[in-house]
Amino acid sequence: MNWEILIPLCIFLVGIFGIGFWASQYIQSSQSFLQEYFLGDRQLGGFILAMTMTATYGSASSFIGGPGVAYTQGLGWVLLAMAQVSTGYFVLMVLGKKFAIMSRKYQAVTLVDFLKERYQSKWVVLLSASSIIIFLFSAMAAQWVGGARLIESLTGLSYTSALFIFAASVMVYVIIGGFRAVAVTDAVQGVVMFVGTLVLLIATISAGGGIANIISDLSAENPQLITPYGFDGGLSPLYVSSFWILVGVGVVGLPQVTVRAMSYKNSKAMHRALIIGTVVVGFIMLGMHLIGVFARPIIPGIEVGDKVMPMIAMEVLPPWLAGIVLAAPMAAIMSTVDSLLLLVSSAVVKDVYVNYVKPSASNDHVKKMSLLVTTILGVLVFLMELSPPDLLIWLNLFSFGGLEAAFIWPVVLGLYWEKGNKYGALSSTIVGVSSYMLFHSFYPNAFGMHTVVMPIGLSLLAYVIASYLGRSVAPQLVAKGSE
Repeated sequence: MNWEILIPLCIFLVGIFGIGFWASQYIQSSQSFLQEYFLGDRQLGGFILAMTMTATYGSASSFIGGPGVAYTQGLGWVLLAMAQVSTGYFVLMVLGKKFAIMSRKYQAVTLVDFLKERYQSKWVVLLSASSIIIFLFSAMAAQWVGGARLIESLTGLSYTSALFIFAASVMVYVIIGGFRAVAVTDAVQGVVMFVGTLVLLIATISAGGGIANIISDLSAENPQLITPYGFDGGLSPLYVSSFWILVGVGVVGLPQVTVRAMSYKNSKAMHRALIIGTVVVGFIMLGMHLIGVFARPIIPGIEVGDKVMPMIAMEVLPPWLAGIVLAAPMAAIMSTVDSLLLLVSSAVVKDVYVNYVKPSASNDHVKKMSLLVTTILGVLVFLMELSPPDLLIWLNLFSFGGLEAAFIWPVVLGLYWEKGNKYGALSSTIVGVSSYMLFHSFYPNAFGMHTVVMPIGLSLLAYVIASYLGRSVAPQLVAKGSE
């Protein structure tokens, strides 16, 4: 083991645990466990809101999988990845004040809480909670694999041992600290991600002899590497454009992102987060994917794309600095895992158990159930990931598409279209998820577009038709939401 690399990472983990213990004090003193544990009592400021959105969205696929694909495909994948620049801005502009106001009026703690009050349907709740649990398990799986592979690369430990260390690290601070611990650690992790990206990008360019020399080497190997079309020419203009539906427009439907739009303190915090989040996401996405491409002539022949990031860091940086920089992908992975773990836990405890199994549960009972469920979920994901996939980015993008197909129209049209009702929401979710699974299995990238595009279009059609065919939403509910 290289202790010069490991010591900075260990210090980083100790700091994260400290934040978890600090946040646990708020949980102990809070009058509402659910509000505090799952939303941080709606007290996020602008900087923390921006960073928690950035850190949650900038996951293992951005820091491990994304650079790995960029290493294979070239600059075309960098262009495709930059569709994510407007993500945070777009989410807060579309949801923003209206979503926060309505979630407070409904006293919604989770996204499914909002859907429950908006559509007044038990089946909307159960279907939505099931979608979160199923697809976020895939997303969590991708992150845990990324964290384990990073530790494996740095320490030389077996994959199983690395997975155990990562799982234990995340579960400790999430279980004891809840959403406030997640949000504050996300802020720290966001800063680490930004600085780590900057340092590694500069070092990689320097090791490659400058940008002009790197581009020349890439062109000499395969001219396609420096075109928008990728190594094998598979990145067509239509596919690249449609990819923005997945990582841009559709992100409004991701529960782990939308819940941030109901947790900020005031409109000033939201406006500040719009600017900070857009700048930080843009820089990190550009920097990380460029690093993946620029690493190709420096370390040729890497067969497992997920190992590109740790290998290039250890190649171009002194060991002690590599340890600090590699805290960035670790931060990205941990910040996404903690959010997803908490979100799935809230779907099980708040959206299903409290709503339909035991509505009279006391605050203390809910607290015990939340801690128990969060622990069980963590153990289950650990067991699932003992046999990991080869490239985690595809697992992560699969879960993204499923969640977007399920939630984008019930959320957006539920906010802005008064005629939308429970029939539309149910139809949209069923058609979106089922068509996504079918397209993904039998006709991926239909008509040259990303797989998610057709399901999102079909789910929109289903929402509108079913809402018109069904009865109108209760007038008093519409009035309540539009105040």
